[in-house]
Order: sequence, then structure tokens, then C-alpha cells
Amino acid sequence: MTDFARGQKGKLADMGCTGAFPIVLDIAAQGMEVDIACFGLDANGKLSDDKYMVFFNQKSCPGGGVELEINDGKSTFTTDVSRLPDSIHKLVFAASISGEGTMRKLGSSSMRLGSTVFMFSGTDFQDEKAVIVGEVYKRDGQWRFGAVGQGFNGGLSTLLKHFGGVEAESSPTPAPAPEAKKVSLSKVTLEKRGDKVSLEKAGSRGFGRIRVNLNWNQASLPSTEPQKTGFLNKLMGNAQPRSSSGIDLDLGCMYQMLDGTAGCVQALGKSWGDFNHPPFVHLEGDDRSGTNIDGENLFINGDQFNQIKRILIFTFIYEGAPNWAATNGVVTIEAIGQAPVEVRLDNGTNASMCAIAMIENNGGNLQVTKLVEYFNHKGSESTHKLMNDRYEFGLRFKSGSKD
Repeated sequence: MTDFARGQKGKLADMGCTGAFPIVLDIAAQGMEVDIACFGLDANGKLSDDKYMVFFNQKSCPGGGVELEINDGKSTFTTDVSRLPDSIHKLVFAASISGEGTMRKLGSSSMRLGSTVFMFSGTDFQDEKAVIVGEVYKRDGQWRFGAVGQGFNGGLSTLLKHFGGVEAESSPTPAPAPEAKKVSLSKVTLEKRGDKVSLEKAGSRGFGRIRVNLNWNQASLPSTEPQKTGFLNKLMGNAQPRSSSGIDLDLGCMYQMLDGTAGCVQALGKSWGDFNHPPFVHLEGDDRSGTNIDGENLFINGDQFNQIKRILIFTFIYEGAPNWAATNGVVTIEAIGQAPVEVRLDNGTNASMCAIAMIENNGGNLQVTKLVEYFNHKGSESTHKLMNDRYEFGLRFKSGSKD
């Protein structure tokens, strides 16, 4: 690994960056909310097409030249410069702070690509709200990398304007931007239990493909019990811990259709659901290792949302985490043309299951309510049953397995 200093430059080919390669920004946010973005600029250094801004609200650009995955402080931009149009001459990677704090507070952070790492921290900055970390640019027909590390006054909105982009006006109820070229920088974080947000339809049919993503801290965690296993392993009499020491959370949902039909979509019992047929909910798969940087995904067919009454999003600890605070879990609900909705699994507890959020059909609008209510076994009653009874889905459960 080669350490780059601020201002140092080199050719991508010399760094082993050919084809599709990852650019990883690992930001030690120290409790601040830091947003990472990539701006695809033209020969004049401007964002002439807002579709080439890749960030939390637009995770890929046309052609797939840059695609973003966000996980627990790390932002990975899978980059393939050969898939960028000739009009894109530079990719600028920047970090900005939303809310309180300045770049002075950053801990040890890095930008890594190929065999190169550029390290930086709060000691490199003053009270700026943003920093241009590095850039990938084209010169003399070759793509190169430059370590920048330049503080910038103003946050993400100011960065967007600096590069010539246009921000869409935000509103209390997220709605499609009035003009396709405007970039929506808004996102909604439901802070307290019971907080709600309502999303309006993006078109005449419905909400399109709705993605419910669960992500969490996948690192191994210290424990005073070296042979500690997940609660399902204990229930099934498995005396040996699984080979993976990472955290394994399982995502699932209980649903109720407008006609009263109810059910459950989860890896246990291999109840994967169906996107194109009732219940119009599909669980993408089960990350048994706890190491998939994209977490777990549940997809809802928003064009059939008029047939759905409500969906309870839940998760449980299958393996590896002593409590919910240690998971640092977050659920993000993303619908086309809408600001993403975040629900964090705060309020640490040793309970094994968490009801995260309720998605409801409220007069045709999609209403999301933060629940973050935890359940633990009571005698012979399972957490599934306790949660089912609490929210009155009328389901019956029996012991199950993912194997």
C-alpha cells in the first residue's frame, strides 16, 4: 500500500486501478452526520448533468460508471471510467457535514483506491463544513488520481452550487422534484418512536420499486462469553458457535392486505414472498455470513400498493451481537422520486427482536412510522408471537429454521 500526501498525484494504471475498482472513503465521523458524494464534472469543471452526482439519494450514474454503497461510515464507489461518457473529465469525491460539527472534529479517515491510500483527519482542517477529499481526472488521454484534502466552507448544498448543480426545493412531505434535472439533497430521519412521514405517489400507478435496506456494523465484537451464540442457535440446541464472528441480523416483515389476508416474509421457513404477485413483497436473500456490505434488502411492489394495508418491518439478531446498540443498525426506505427515509435501531437492549417501522397505506399515501420496539422471549412465547400479538396481525407461528 502506497501512502499519498496532500497534493500528490499518480496514474490509475500504476495503482492497479483498471476495469471496475472500488474507491473507499472511510470517515471517522465522531458522532457527526457526514454525507459523501461524487461529482462527475465536464471539461469546464462543472456538473453539466445532475445525473452524474452520485450520493445517498442517487446511488449510481447513467451507464454505471460510478455506483455507491454505504455501510457504517464507509462509502464505496465502484468506479469504471471506461463506462463514463466522453463529456465527463473529472470525478470529485467530497465529504460534508449535515447539522452540528465541523471538519475539525474528524478522527483518522482515509480514501483508498487500488494500492493507494490518502489519510486525513480533523487536524488538517479548521471549521469547514465540507472537504474535497480527492479527484480522479483525465489528462492526456489517461486517468489519474490526485489527493486534495481541501476544506470547503458550506455543506453539501453549497458544494452542489459550486459545481454548477441545481438543488430541488425541499418540502415537509417529500415529493418528486418538479424538474428532472434538479437534485434533491433531502432525506428524512425519523428521530423518535412514533415519528411519521407520508410519501405521495410518484406517478399515476404507484410508488414503483420500494427498497427496504437493513445495514449494520458487521465487525466482530468483543464479548465476555467467547462461546456466545445467536439466540436461534440456542433455541435449536446448537452448542457450537457459527464459524463467522460477525453480526448477523435477519430482515423480515409481517404484512396485511386490504382484503384482510396476512402473512410473514422472512428467511426462517424460506418464506421469501413474491414481488409480482400477492403479497407484492420479496426478501432478496439471507446474508448468512453477516459480511455483505450492502446488508439485507426487502423489495415492495409500490405499483401494487393499493392492495396493501400495512407492512411491519422487523429484524432479529441471528448471530454475534450482544445488544442492539452494538449493531449500529439502520433501515433505509427508498422509493423512486422520494427522499430516503432512515430509521436507526437506537435504544440499546439485550432483547432479541426489534419491530423497526410500520409502512401503511394511508388514503393512497405511503406512511412510515418509527417503532423501534424490542421483544424478548417470555416463557414458551416466541418473540414472533409477542410482536404479532402486539400489532394484531392474527398469525400463528411454529419453530422454524433457515436451513
